[in-house]
Amino acid sequence: MDTTKNTDTNLNKYLRWVFIIAWIMQVAIWMLYQNGEAPAGKLLMAVMMFVPLVAVLISGEKLKGMGWKPKFKGNVGTLLFAWFAPTVLTAIGAAIYFLIFSKHLDLTGQYIFASAGDAGAAAMKELENQGISYFQYILITSVTASLYAPLINMIPAVGEEVGWRGYMQPVLNEKFGRAKGIIIGGIIWGMWHWPVIGFIGYEYGSSYFGFPVTGMLVFCAFTIALGILCNAVYEKSGCIWFPAILHGSINAAATIPIALCVPDSGTYRLLGPAPNGLLAGLPIFIVAALVFKSRYMSNKVEKA
Repeated sequence: MDTTKNTDTNLNKYLRWVFIIAWIMQVAIWMLYQNGEAPAGKLLMAVMMFVPLVAVLISGEKLKGMGWKPKFKGNVGTLLFAWFAPTVLTAIGAAIYFLIFSKHLDLTGQYIFASAGDAGAAAMKELENQGISYFQYILITSVTASLYAPLINMIPAVGEEVGWRGYMQPVLNEKFGRAKGIIIGGIIWGMWHWPVIGFIGYEYGSSYFGFPVTGMLVFCAFTIALGILCNAVYEKSGCIWFPAILHGSINAAATIPIALCVPDSGTYRLLGPAPNGLLAGLPIFIVAALVFKSRYMSNKVEKA
């Protein structure tokens, strides 16, 4: 049996199903948003995170051997990086963004008003009654969320990580080489989100220059960088839960800077303040570039 041909066939089958299922779901998400059912759309988007896992199974691959048993010995540093680095890097990136675009920083809770309406106004009034400022509320929420949110978000995130890290990336690395494979993997991950970027302005809104193409390209740059970090964590730990924690941590951290930004930052959303912006994402891009140079521009592969 030609194992290379069989591997290519399974990879093609995986990619076919992972895109077909997810893109159909994204059309459904768009329809829900169009009908004023945004909460249902967000729920379906969370369910969509399990599509890569499903696609692995449909393509005939096994989940065994992906490192389901946590390996803490020798990996405490890797775990701490996966858990807290996204929050730290996001905070640094947001600080850079707000230092440059200081008028975008809002400490009055406009974000809550815009997203929650009357419920947001009631929440702000309750904070005032307790003597807590909006900034203090965000700070307290951020600290507590950074402790438990990565663990909670890890559950849906592992649905993606099984497909991207557990199955697809090793195949791409073998087929194209580690450096080129990691770039291709990041692009595929970004393209997977393209319909919702175009349909509902996912991540960047819809008022920026070149919508939606520029948003799609910027998001691919972000997924390449994040993919480098997730893959490095997976290779080092040998456990699929570790990149899932990192993935869950960045998903949680990304919401914090947006809550401190004026709701109508418009075209600037391509720059930040969330870490998938070109400016606010600089800390992640820089760390990813350093990791890429040390791990993927050489033949060295660290394993637990």
